[in-house]
Amino acid sequence: MQKQFETLLKTRQLFLKLIENLTNEQLNKIPQGFKNNIVWNIAHLTVTQQLLCYKLSGLNCLLSEEMIAKFQKGTAPNYIVSKGEFETIKEQFLQLPLKLKEDYEKGIFKNYYEYKTSVDITLNSFEDGIIFNTYHEGIHMGIILQLLKFI
Repeated sequence: MQKQFETLLKTRQLFLKLIENLTNEQLNKIPQGFKNNIVWNIAHLTVTQQLLCYKLSGLNCLLSEEMIAKFQKGTAPNYIVSKGEFETIKEQFLQLPLKLKEDYEKGIFKNYYEYKTSVDITLNSFEDGIIFNTYHEGIHMGIILQLLKFI
């Protein structure tokens, strides 16, 4: 599992490096043909990791219910995220993988509710959840790379 935690953190560092010089307008822009923006993708990844790892383990997520409601699967951007709000999201984006690793090492992930993903993969354990999360982050890396071409 150590490799999964390392991959998650390094991937997230790469996401932020790719977007570090963008303006808030660029981060919030939804190009023609797309249904979301870079801000939404980063926040969505932050939320999804919490849902796949904590919620499905029967634990409380480390994000507000408001943030989860705004950025979970099935949502789309419906407002301009301020620079200040995005700074908070970026901090969570980098810090929550560290907390996840710490909590895993403490052994808090004892239970897991079976979950069938939208790509027909059934998750049966925390380990399944973190592995699927890596796949999910890769999908959104591709989306963000595409968005960068059009903003």
